[in-house]
Amino acid sequence: MQKKPDRPGHPHSHAELCESGGELYATALRTGRIARSEVSEAPCLLDLSLLHPDPDDAQWLRPVPPSAALAQLLQPIEREILDRRRLTVELSDAFEPFMAISAQESPTTHAITVLEGIDRINTTLDRVVANCTRELLTVQPGGGRPAHALSEALGRVTPLLGRGIRMRTLYQHTARHTELTLAYLEHVGPEVQVRTLEEIIDRLIVVDREVAFIPARQDRQIALELRHPGLVTYLANVFDQFWRLAVPIKAEIPYDLKTDDISGVQRSIARLLVEGHVDEAIARRLGMNVRTCRAHIAKLAAALGSGSRAQLGYLIAQSGILEQDR
Repeated sequence: MQKKPDRPGHPHSHAELCESGGELYATALRTGRIARSEVSEAPCLLDLSLLHPDPDDAQWLRPVPPSAALAQLLQPIEREILDRRRLTVELSDAFEPFMAISAQESPTTHAITVLEGIDRINTTLDRVVANCTRELLTVQPGGGRPAHALSEALGRVTPLLGRGIRMRTLYQHTARHTELTLAYLEHVGPEVQVRTLEEIIDRLIVVDREVAFIPARQDRQIALELRHPGLVTYLANVFDQFWRLAVPIKAEIPYDLKTDDISGVQRSIARLLVEGHVDEAIARRLGMNVRTCRAHIAKLAAALGSGSRAQLGYLIAQSGILEQDR
C-alpha cells in the first residue's frame, strides 16, 4: 500500500497500512517475529492488530496470520454492509405505497427536463427525433442558419425520409434569400413542407405531439424538454396557427409587393417602430441583421419625408400605411 504522510501522534485508521508497515509485517511473517523497537515508526501494525506481544519475550512481537487479521478487519465492514442493506429494504418498503400512487397519477416521465450545454441538447434531440413515427414540427427563427446547424438538422431529418412521417418547418421570409437554407431544402426534398412568415415565435421542435423542445436562454445553451401533454398540445396548436398564416416557400409573398414605395418588410418595421422597439429588437424579430434593418428604416424615412427618428414615428402614424396590414 502507499505510504501515508506522517501526522501528529501517528493516528492510523484500520484502513491505512503505510509502506514501511507493510514491509515490516512481511518480514515478521517470514522470520516469525520482529523486534518491538523496529515498529516504532509504523504504529499502524499495532493499530491494525497485525502484531501481538511475544509471550516469551516482551522485546519481540509476533505476526498475526493474514487470514485471521483480514477476518478481524472485515468484520465491522461486513456488519455495516448488512446494516445498510437492512436500511435499504426498510426504505423501499416505506416508499412502496407512494410509488404505486405516483404510477397511477403520473404515468409519464418528467414533465419538464432542463438540458444544459449544446452537446447534451443535441444528443437528446438526436435521440428523440430518431424515434419519431408520425409528425415532426419545427420553427426556425432568424434568417439563414449557420452551416453547422443545417448539417445537424440534415443528419436528424435524413433518416426520417421515406417513412411516411409528416414534416413541416416554419422559417422567416429572410430565409428565402439564403443559399445554405435553400440548398438544405433542396436536399431533403418535398417530404419536408416549408412555409415562411415575417415574424414567428422562438425556436420550437415538436415530435409526434408528445415531446417539445424550446430554448430557455437567449444564447440557447439551455433548453427545456417538455413532455407534459397540455404544454405540448398547446405548442403544437400554436404551430398550426402560424402555419395557416404562413406562405409556402415556393409561392410569392403577397405583401412583398410595393405599395406607395413602402414594402411589406418596411411596413412590418414601421409597426414595430411605433410599438417602441429598438433596431436590434426589430432585426431579431424579423430575422435580419441590424445593418439591413437600419437600411430599411432609412428607406422608410426617405419615403415618408422624415428628418428625424421622432418625426418618423409621427409620420408613420399619420400616413395610414399600417392600415394595409389589417
